Amino acid sequence: MKKRIFSLAITASALTLSSIAVAQDKTPPPMRPEATEFYTPVPPKVTPGANNTAPPSDAIVLFDGTSLNGFVSANDGSPAGWTIENGELVVTKGKGDIKSKIPFGDAQYHVEWSAPTEIVGEGQGRGNSGFFLMGMYEVQVLDSYESKTYTNGQAGSIYKQYPPLAMALRPAGEWNYYDIIFKAPRFNKDGIVTSPATVTVIMNGVVVQNHVTLKGPTEYIGIPNYKAHPEKLPIKLQDHGNPVRFRNIWVREL
Repeated sequence: MKKRIFSLAITASALTLSSIAVAQDKTPPPMRPEATEFYTPVPPKVTPGANNTAPPSDAIVLFDGTSLNGFVSANDGSPAGWTIENGELVVTKGKGDIKSKIPFGDAQYHVEWSAPTEIVGEGQGRGNSGFFLMGMYEVQVLDSYESKTYTNGQAGSIYKQYPPLAMALRPAGEWNYYDIIFKAPRFNKDGIVTSPATVTVIMNGVVVQNHVTLKGPTEYIGIPNYKAHPEKLPIKLQDHGNPVRFRNIWVREL
């Protein structure tokens, strides 16, 4: 009787091991290519501009050299007081900042600018302006080609937060361009930031800000801190007293 029980035990163990082996050998069938393909949503068609800086077909053009209809005074909403010369928008000292009539949030921005050829001042007093995302997050505009200043205040910096990764600026009188990809911050119902703003800046084809996380709105003095604000706000161009020129300003909402 003991031999039979032992024999049955061996047989059961063998069956169990055999079942495990069969289970381990059952590999899933190979995945078909179609399993990782999808056909919706279909990306909208966008016609690129005629060159690397011209607005694409879905862009909102804020300034094309013909009028200031896309901007108003940032102080009181009255007509923008800057001047247009030869199709170029020129900062007019004392007229104050201007802002876009249209508010924006997540967006791709393009702006071209040129520092004045008449050199006046040094550091932050030389060819100074600014491109303010949502009117409060500044990408610095400055003639820092051969002028020393703090690195987080140079052209291409996120002012007082991040210096540019490289200085790809052209000399005063020549045109520079920024391509900016911006993600606006998000706030919860209590006004607490749940997702800070991020920005990428390309200066003259060179990445100078690589998806940096903003610490809050731009502050000249003190530490930036977020305060809840609408999902979309106008962009702002700064009157810092220098006749900086702008042209070809357009936006693609994302």
